[in-house]
Order: sequence, then structure tokens, then C-alpha cells
Amino acid sequence: MNTISPAAESVDATTPSPAETPNSAASSEPTDVSATASPAESSSDTAAGAPVQEAAPAAPTSARALLKQLQQQFPAFRDCLPLSIGIDKQLLSRIPGLDRKTMRAALGIHTGSMRYLRAMEKGTVRYDLDGVAGAEVTDTHRLHAKEQLQQRFKKEAERKKAEKAAAAEAEAARLRQEKLQQLASKFSRG
Repeated sequence: MNTISPAAESVDATTPSPAETPNSAASSEPTDVSATASPAESSSDTAAGAPVQEAAPAAPTSARALLKQLQQQFPAFRDCLPLSIGIDKQLLSRIPGLDRKTMRAALGIHTGSMRYLRAMEKGTVRYDLDGVAGAEVTDTHRLHAKEQLQQRFKKEAERKKAEKAAAAEAEAARLRQEKLQQLASKFSRG
């Protein structure tokens, strides 16, 4: 077990960017251990390294994959219920080896979704991972969800308006060009 820690530290020290750390550490860790260890040590390292390799599939490396797993595993995520405060600590205790950064990103995706914001806007009770009711949703949190939804609707309306204006401008430019070509062809014959 001690030989894995230095290898893991060397893998972390040599990785170029923090975004690639979970993927590269999981895929290159067994290679580094077997390359640096003697044959006698490698058999004990593979036996000790097996649980580490089994834990890697349990914790997905992308936020979207983790969110999908959470939706399959926990009713509060699947039913898009208002989550209890401190749900991150519950997740860390339930899923060993879960990367905090990935978990935070997955929670951000989930809690920023339209479906979740609508549930928060109308919800009165927060739920834990198992879907058991807990604390109340405060008026402040309901108001925040409502404001987030209004901002989204406003941005979407502005985007559609700009898109419509751009399409109208493109059509006007096309008609002008067509008219110019008609005039040019009319006067070039004569």
C-alpha cells in the first residue's frame, strides 16, 4: 500500500493540467506502479491496487456522467426534488472516492436546470438523497429560483429577438441584392 502512494504522488506531480488529473491518474497509475516496482513488489501492488481500480468506475470522471449516476441512484435527483442543504456531504459519505470538483460541477448542472429551479420555486420542503422530507424551502431560496428563471426567460427572449432581427436583416439584404441584379440586367441589355 505504501508503494502506491508515492506513485500516485508522482502521477499527480507530472500531470499537465488539473482538468485531466482524474482521467490520467486512473489510467496511468497502474502503468507507473508496475514500471517502477520489481516483479516481487508488482504482484503485491496489483493485489493492493485492485480495490483502487474497482473504485474508479464507481466515481465517474465527468460531471454529466456523475449526474446521470446520481439520477439513477437517488430519488431526490431522479424526481428533481429540492435538495437538502449539505447534500454534498451526504454524497461524499455515500460515494467513496468521489471527486469534490466533479461533484460540485454535477450539483451545479442539476441545481441550475430549469426543472430544478421550477421545483424550487414551487417547493415547500427539501429532501435528502433517499427522498425523505427534511427542512423547509425558505422564501429567500424560492425568490432566488424565481429570479433565476426570469433571467433565463429574459435571455432566451433577447436571443430569439436578436435571431429574428438578424434573419430579417439577411432577408432585406438578399432582396436588395436581387433588386440590384434585376436593375443591372435590365440596363445592361439596352
